[in-house]
Amino acid sequence: MDETSPTAKALLALELIQNNPGVTGERLGRRLGVTDRAARRYVGILREAGIPIESTPGRYGGYRVGRGFRLPPLMFSTAEALGLMMAALEGHHRASDPADPAGSALDKIIRVLPTAVAESAEAIRQLIARPRADETPYPDPETTAALVQACVNRHRLRLGYRRGDDDLTMEVDPWAVSIRHGRWYLLCWSHPKNARRVLRVDRVSTIDVLPDTFTPPADLDPFRAILEHFSEGWKYQVDVLIDAPITDVERWVGRNLGRLEEVDATHTRLLGSTDEPDWYAYRIAGIPVRFQVVNPPELRDAMHTLAQNLLRAAGTAAGG
Repeated sequence: MDETSPTAKALLALELIQNNPGVTGERLGRRLGVTDRAARRYVGILREAGIPIESTPGRYGGYRVGRGFRLPPLMFSTAEALGLMMAALEGHHRASDPADPAGSALDKIIRVLPTAVAESAEAIRQLIARPRADETPYPDPETTAALVQACVNRHRLRLGYRRGDDDLTMEVDPWAVSIRHGRWYLLCWSHPKNARRVLRVDRVSTIDVLPDTFTPPADLDPFRAILEHFSEGWKYQVDVLIDAPITDVERWVGRNLGRLEEVDATHTRLLGSTDEPDWYAYRIAGIPVRFQVVNPPELRDAMHTLAQNLLRAAGTAAGG
């Protein structure tokens, strides 16, 4: 397209207005390399084409695109298009499937890209392996959006929730939606249990928005709360005494291992739980100071086994 043609100038004017809401006629003219009067003419061309360009008069007035308007086709550079494709596929492998909502959206993007860019994007998508049957379940987008909106509006919800073979109904105050290791979770207050709960979004089957509202905790840290939740309620109760101040230990110990309690200026206690002492031993073995496993005995045994394995490996390496 000839960039000096009225059509090209009008499209460039639209891009400038979209990227700079409230841009003045004078500034628009400078960016287009034309007079203010010519800039107004290009705005008129856009309006004649049915594009809702709004203008506000006065010293601080300017042009902006009407709310809700989106211009087809989308215009991406090659790097933008391929970067978007790769990000979508990395975060959600089912985006390689055109039948998936994310895959359908990528299809629409590919269809409006220039041929060379579209071919590269489609090649990337085809190279991504189809999801396995045991891959992390992906939640329904509409369900996820409804939960997020309820968190924003602070409305209580009545949820249908699948837990194994059971279909449960519960009323919750939705505090936040978060992602961990590719899985989506709802952090909420469960009224039936009168306790904080973390629910998997992919297991939410129905959502009813109730008129009741709520106020979340003032010091709420959703990510931290979810990690702490994963460290609670397992078979073996963990108690580890670490010879270091809590400010140092916070850098070494992941929040999913438990909560930290300050004992004194030079000692910190790690309290958590686990079903897998061997895994837990591996995770705390990297603490770079002296520490003692107070409980459980199963974790002490796992630490002993890990230490023996490391010593044997070191001995084999030295002897080789």
